[in-house]
Amino acid sequence: MSSHTSSTTIERTVSQPDDADVTSAVATARRQLEHAATHLDIDPNIVERLKHPAAVHEVTVPVERDDGSIDVFTGYRAHHDSVRGPFKGGLRYHPGVTREECIGLSMWMTWKCAVMDLPFGGAKGGIVVDPKELSEAEKERLTRRFTDEIRDIIGPNKDIPAPDMGTDSQTMSWIMDAYSMQEAETLPGVVTGKPPVIGGSYGREEAPGRSVALIAREACEYYDYPLEETTVAVQGFGSVGANAARLLDEWGATVVAVSDVNGAAYDPAGLDPHMIPSHDEEPEAVTDYADETIENDELLTLDVDLLIPAAIGDVITEANADSIQADLIVEGANGPTTFAADAILAERDIPVVPDILANAGGVTVSYFEWLQDINRRSWSLEEVQEQLDQEMLSAWDEVRAEVETRDVTWRDAAYIVALSRLVDAHANRGLWP
Repeated sequence: MSSHTSSTTIERTVSQPDDADVTSAVATARRQLEHAATHLDIDPNIVERLKHPAAVHEVTVPVERDDGSIDVFTGYRAHHDSVRGPFKGGLRYHPGVTREECIGLSMWMTWKCAVMDLPFGGAKGGIVVDPKELSEAEKERLTRRFTDEIRDIIGPNKDIPAPDMGTDSQTMSWIMDAYSMQEAETLPGVVTGKPPVIGGSYGREEAPGRSVALIAREACEYYDYPLEETTVAVQGFGSVGANAARLLDEWGATVVAVSDVNGAAYDPAGLDPHMIPSHDEEPEAVTDYADETIENDELLTLDVDLLIPAAIGDVITEANADSIQADLIVEGANGPTTFAADAILAERDIPVVPDILANAGGVTVSYFEWLQDINRRSWSLEEVQEQLDQEMLSAWDEVRAEVETRDVTWRDAAYIVALSRLVDAHANRGLWP
């Protein structure tokens, strides 16, 4: 087949969301930005720039199926802001992928990198496809063709994709190989989340869950909840939720509920999250290992000390925020709380530690992986975890200082830390031409 069948770049054409779009990722991200900006004396022109992506790339991805037929899929890659460094962000395979979602998630990646003080800007991408309906061979062909379609806009110093929903280390391996073959040199730094044998980092897969557990531990200590007396409910038992639940269990907390798309395992006396397979270990098997099950909606409203939404976006909404009984929420997923729900929870004095801090372990270890690839020197698992823990606790301290100094929510405090760095960077670089 010929390469680059269809590729268009759409720049700065995103309109303001209307009332029907108030819970979209981009609408939520913009509202959070505007709300946080009111706490800072900053140039409104820079805030306006940050409301828009630098570019959104849309490509057509034709793939030959195993039966010889051709299906055509749509792929996106949104670039939000690169004032502090190359674009960085996940790549998801999911039937619900949209242009607007990619823009919103790329904005969150910008804030996340800035909160962690990483030299990256935000990106996000995906293909509109249900990966469960593809064979392994079809998924490989899809990935390699998509890589070729976006090859001009990715690279170790341009944009570095990483795994997300529906993608994994194998996906990243195919991207790295396809890109390297076209560039005629091995360039492991083009993606992160690869297996260590081809330049991946030890500890990358469990990093988002580890950071969620670390931040949850610090938040519990801050609000005087001894972990040994803390009950936890985790919505979503993928890599993030499972790793967070298992670490918190090891540190003494009581995990009473975990869930997947089929429902939740529930035991008020405590579950053993090590005995329940994560989605990666055995897909959609949580309820098979449960003596008692409840619905996902019910898990979100359990009377627990700590709730960790670690599945998908927009699960805590205006419709259920008044029913939340948890004393503390730590976000494991990207954008699990809508803007309206956030306001209700703040009014009810339920602290919400945001995703851009809590699950930032993934992009932080991706940064470590990128450094290892550039320097051609691998780190041990112990080195990675030690560095990650230091970075997360440092970011926690900076956000906590803003909470205490300004008397704002955790989300506003995280945005204040991120915005301060982004505004300084934009002010120093200026606007060209």
